[in-house]
Amino acid sequence: MRLDVEVWRQDGPGASGAFVTYDVPDCDPRMSVLELLDHLNEQLTARTEAPIAFESDCREGICGACGLTVDGRPHGWADNLPACHQRLGEREDGARIRLEPLRSGLFPVVRDLVVDRGVLDDVVLQGGFASVDTGLAPDADTVPVAHHAAEESLDLAACIGCGACVAACPNGSAALYAGARIAHLASLPIPALERAGRARSISRVVDEEFGPCSGYGECARVCPADIPLGAVAMVARERWGAALHPTRT
Repeated sequence: MRLDVEVWRQDGPGASGAFVTYDVPDCDPRMSVLELLDHLNEQLTARTEAPIAFESDCREGICGACGLTVDGRPHGWADNLPACHQRLGEREDGARIRLEPLRSGLFPVVRDLVVDRGVLDDVVLQGGFASVDTGLAPDADTVPVAHHAAEESLDLAACIGCGACVAACPNGSAALYAGARIAHLASLPIPALERAGRARSISRVVDEEFGPCSGYGECARVCPADIPLGAVAMVARERWGAALHPTRT
């Protein structure tokens, strides 16, 4: 199949960017969006033109590095799939595809399709971890964890930190991302010892650096890890819990 591919080209953070259209023949419908970029870059380097900068790592839907915008939607056409799993077979032969960076003022463009998502790290640094000293590794049955709690925690911990939820939200909210980070630790016995301090710290970052939740649910529709929309409520829930129990850690 043949595709017309519009790609955002930008030399650097301070440079002005523009869309450049490329004719890309011999595309396989089974190709992912990233494989399309690989195919296009082979053509560009053969013509001694600068290849398109984009990010990728595992290409298995695990790492989240592949985040970009496809036809105005984070990651691509299908719901809850990363760009590395979005297939060209979703489009007709001869179609036009637009590829651009994750569009959010919180993600400055580094080059072409690469953005700086360091603002997400601020959420993790403020409490997306457990720092309780547990000593030597305990036996698996030493601290009982209910089956439903373990499953819920694992489901929320599946967030890959790609930033699609922030890019999809018209307000640039990180409520889904922060909620998943807060809730998966709050439901486990040892990390829950720090839940109040974690809720206060993460909530402060969310208020200072991101926009408020829009309530429309765009985040859940594009999330590759299929984090449920209910996770956004965990930010407010844990914040109120910390306020009502100020003596907690």
